[in-house]
Amino acid sequence: MNDAFIVFEGPEGGGKTLQTQRLAASLEADGHPVLLTREPGGTGVGEAIRAVLLRSHDGPMFAQTEALLMSAARAQHVHEVILPARASGKTVVCDRFIDSTFAYQGGGRGLEIEALAAIQRFATGGLEPDLRLLLDLPVDVGLRRRHADPVSLNRIDLADLAFHQRVREAYIRLARQEPDRWVVIDASAPPDSVASAIETAVRDRLGLHRGLMPSHGRHFTPGGTAGTGPAR
Repeated sequence: MNDAFIVFEGPEGGGKTLQTQRLAASLEADGHPVLLTREPGGTGVGEAIRAVLLRSHDGPMFAQTEALLMSAARAQHVHEVILPARASGKTVVCDRFIDSTFAYQGGGRGLEIEALAAIQRFATGGLEPDLRLLLDLPVDVGLRRRHADPVSLNRIDLADLAFHQRVREAYIRLARQEPDRWVVIDASAPPDSVASAIETAVRDRLGLHRGLMPSHGRHFTPGGTAGTGPAR
């Protein structure tokens, strides 16, 4: 499946950034052309929206505003990046997609799922991932990881514990409702174990061959270029 669309989801601190990079590198080693990208972001417009969404010094943001900004960035991302990449035969590995909206703005903020689903259909044209990987871990473990690097904390990281617990519970509900579309990975395990479980899931669900793990010093940054950077 050369044009697969693989999405990583989960609460904060699950290591999605590192694991998307490792999967992309492994697939590339097998000869699969890969586009690695993220949300919110992945485009010039999306990155500008991301900056507004995540900075913590602008005062309160209404849940509806947050949902619409996320969805606007997603619309640009889908049409500018994801669809053209798949049309060219690339496998797309994406850090977050529509289920983040259902978990964060739905579960976390309490917005109506039906309204959010309608907005997502409009923004994406009904695009769905071929595989969703839920990197799940206890909220206190994930937030402890995130707060270990205070400089990188953003507005959503700083939400209260109850918010993050609702987000995690929403993700678990989503995965249980559609088990054929999700694989739940224990993200509290060591990174190598998490990467191995991810590769097994991708191979089994999508028929993509298992590849070699990348070296620890080489990572892929959004857009599919090589580089280095912190993992979340």
